[in-house]
Amino acid sequence: MTVDFYCDEVLNGKTKVKKVLETDNVLAYYHTKPYWPIHIVAIPKKHISSLITLEESDNELLLELLGVIKKVASMVTEENGACRVITNVGNYQDSKHLHWHIVSGDKIR
Repeated sequence: MTVDFYCDEVLNGKTKVKKVLETDNVLAYYHTKPYWPIHIVAIPKKHISSLITLEESDNELLLELLGVIKKVASMVTEENGACRVITNVGNYQDSKHLHWHIVSGDKIR
């Protein structure tokens, strides 16, 4: 995977995605290679490398991102009964762009 798949592929349109919810600053879409039956990714459109690199100037964007995550998690929970909201940090983070997974069901791979 590239260092920043989301900027390099998704946000510039090289990789087409099925959008779930979009605002001016945030995109939520179905994962291109899902690990769960329901697997949605939410990302800021601005490059932020990780949850732990957020700066105070990113607070409004973080609130917008969390608002999108909340709406998507509510939709997934309403349709499926439950979901998980996950983010990775450090070596667990394959793509170095802040992103959250909203997932439901048993892991498929």
